[in-house]
Amino acid sequence: QVQLVESGGGLVQAGGSLRLSCAASGRTFSSLDVGWYRQAPGKEREFVAAISWSDGRTYYADSVKGRFTISRDNAKNTVYLQTGSLKPADTAIYYCNARPPYMDLPAWDRILTGYWGQGTQVTVSS
Repeated sequence: QVQLVESGGGLVQAGGSLRLSCAASGRTFSSLDVGWYRQAPGKEREFVAAISWSDGRTYYADSVKGRFTISRDNAKNTVYLQTGSLKPADTAIYYCNARPPYMDLPAWDRILTGYWGQGTQVTVSS
């Protein structure tokens, strides 16, 4: 079992940036793929980015590619999502997710499974 705790959300103006963190406890997630999803009010949860445990490969949703960067520090049991050039459309609760590496990263687009954090709110004002 692994517990995930997100932090770093907040209110930011359009064009700004935030760094979200996801810290794991209860079990190291150095052997787990880790990623981020987000959910805006009235919308389904959608994939944002993921990073593999084995070689650090990354995968991004088209909507954030070039603006967001996912990274991990296995020694600190933490994964980061550096956001940039934020838009009001990025406003959502951002959730950390971790799962065993049984699927290719592109599958994260359509398969929601594994461990979840409680989420951190990101609000982008125009």
